Amino acid sequence: MENYLSKLNKEQYEAATCVDGPLLILAGAGSGKTNTMTHRIAYMIQDKGISPYSILAVTFTNKAAREMRERVEGLVGSCRGMWIQTFHSACLRILRSNADRLGYTNSFVVYDPVDQKALVKSIAKELHLDDKKFPPALFLGVISSAKNKGKDAEKFKSEANYSVNAKTYAEVYELYEKQMKKNNAMDFDDLILNTVKLLIKNPDVLAEYQERFKYIMVDEYQDTNMLQYKLVRLLASGHKNICVVGDDDQCIYQWRGADIRNILEFEKDFPGTKLVKLEQNYRSSGNIINAAHSVIVKNSARKDKHMRTSAADGEKIEYYRADDDKEEARWIGEKIKASMRNNPDLHYSDFAILYRNNAQSRRFEDSLSAKDIPFQVLSGMRYYDRAEVKDMIAYMRLVVNPMDDVSLLRIINTPRRGIGAKKIESLQALAKLSNCSIFEAMKSMEVGKELTDIYDSLLIEKENMSVEEIYDILLDRSGYAEALKEQGKPETDAKLENILEFKSDIQEKQAEAEKNGEAFTLENFMEGIALASDIDNHDPNQDAVAMMTLHSAKGLEFPVVFMPGMERGLFPSYRSLDKPDGVEEERRLCYVGMTRAKEKLFMSSAEMRMLYGRTDITIESQFLREIDKQYLVGMALYDRKSRTVDRYDTDRVYDDSVYVSPISIINQIKARPKKQTLAGIDVKPGDRVDHAKFGEGLVLEVDGNIIRVQFEEGAKNLAKDMAPLTKIE
Repeated sequence: MENYLSKLNKEQYEAATCVDGPLLILAGAGSGKTNTMTHRIAYMIQDKGISPYSILAVTFTNKAAREMRERVEGLVGSCRGMWIQTFHSACLRILRSNADRLGYTNSFVVYDPVDQKALVKSIAKELHLDDKKFPPALFLGVISSAKNKGKDAEKFKSEANYSVNAKTYAEVYELYEKQMKKNNAMDFDDLILNTVKLLIKNPDVLAEYQERFKYIMVDEYQDTNMLQYKLVRLLASGHKNICVVGDDDQCIYQWRGADIRNILEFEKDFPGTKLVKLEQNYRSSGNIINAAHSVIVKNSARKDKHMRTSAADGEKIEYYRADDDKEEARWIGEKIKASMRNNPDLHYSDFAILYRNNAQSRRFEDSLSAKDIPFQVLSGMRYYDRAEVKDMIAYMRLVVNPMDDVSLLRIINTPRRGIGAKKIESLQALAKLSNCSIFEAMKSMEVGKELTDIYDSLLIEKENMSVEEIYDILLDRSGYAEALKEQGKPETDAKLENILEFKSDIQEKQAEAEKNGEAFTLENFMEGIALASDIDNHDPNQDAVAMMTLHSAKGLEFPVVFMPGMERGLFPSYRSLDKPDGVEEERRLCYVGMTRAKEKLFMSSAEMRMLYGRTDITIESQFLREIDKQYLVGMALYDRKSRTVDRYDTDRVYDDSVYVSPISIINQIKARPKKQTLAGIDVKPGDRVDHAKFGEGLVLEVDGNIIRVQFEEGAKNLAKDMAPLTKIE
């Protein structure tokens, strides 16, 4: 054991051998915190003779808990009786033995999100609520947020204001809680909320667990929310042998409820706390560590610490300002190729591209594919494989081919149109019996008339419309974008960003076709997507460039890291600019990104960026200015003399209007003046009409919404409710 402890540095040894009383370990990026924690547990068991039964170690993921247990058992053998678990699994164990104290049986079930959604849906139906205005996900988001703030239905109702929506949320929450209790069920948020309730209301139960867990350790303490904080304080208030490990500089999940005050104010919560700072970095070169520090010190809400490394200074951070985002992606691809040529020891898996939001990945997927560089999107799926993007692809495929049953079944009730499983079964049965498509069966049974009417019109009008116009109509009139907006979930913006990135894709493909003198039709656009979508994701074990969001990169490391999109409004995100602590969290995210790099860090921005169907001139991120210039080379912003505008004039008031949210773009599409049509106007053969593109014409036939008009260039079938037509009186 002595030899093993001798491998720790001075600060790690100090933390690992401090057992009694409150201990705060500030573990900077790459400082070996997991190693320190496992050494500490091993020291407690082997050197101090503490029973594993008395130890509780809590972390956030099953993977982290498994890794910690394996490492401890590798040092001291079996540690039976010790709890090394996630917050949720630890609470579940406590509740299994004591749920009867809260009015449940100990055999209660745990509802997953699908179960929760079904329950909320039935409650909304009982209350006669419009599921378009109040989708189940909206209620579940409100309920989850309330529970994570420690508010049960009764407390939420007492604090609800008198707006119609607030009272509706309170009513649904109240019925949800009653039904859950009746069903002897809890959801994941209940596991922690009910454990806290149990311990507060039952002093004997609290005393039992305080006596058992004489030593408590909490990993990633900066990520704890209010409920988790309460739970830890309750359990540790007995013996006060509480050790928390974390890094305030890496608190990047406040949007999920994490409260940075938990780690910043730990010493106030537990007087007499011993503070140990792990400031030795074992991951990155000197220049990278110092550059990252020069950024993070600009935050006011942080503990003072300065990471150091015994590694060489290494290469400086290279910054590049591209003309546009397409060139930025090309530059990154070329840098990867050049690095591979210059260093034969490098593999593609040594490279990572870390971006602020998922919608950025499309550009890099295209660029790396063109250069035959293998890649894998680790923060989710390929752009075209994401659920919301596949939904819009399905919508567009039906314009090309209404016989496509697979695409129709994907979106037939997305968003919800009241077409449930039984009705879909009836439609499929009729389609099979009549040997027709499900689309035709829908028309025959007059099911989903709103949807079939949209396609009837588009099938007539598609030849007269651009691909972008077709997309905008589907986005608007299908109700898909509106339904996403109403969900109000943390990931809503990301989904809207992804479906709006489709507009960028359409515009670029159209410009490319026009440049080549080719026709750009919906059919050839969809064919191109089909080919792109058929490329399989790379296996995680394959040699491939890793692509992911900055949030997903936490805890990982790579020899070479690229951080593109260093622009105000993109990073820091437009969502953070109007929040007091928003930019500070974005700065912590920048710090996390920079410290993922071991040997080389590239940062870039684009003078012009196309995003969400808009092309804008950008302003370089303030985080670039904050990097000490002695650690930065390349197209350094400090050295430019040719620009007519100083992009880093700190006294200048920037116009952030170009950095609009995806929701505002959706609203712009909806608010766009509608073309004048003949919808609702009586038209008969012999009438004369005027078309915005084809000029005056004579109506030959009228069949419901479809009219046939003779123009000078020939006869055309048009949709009354979409074609830009006026009647000539």
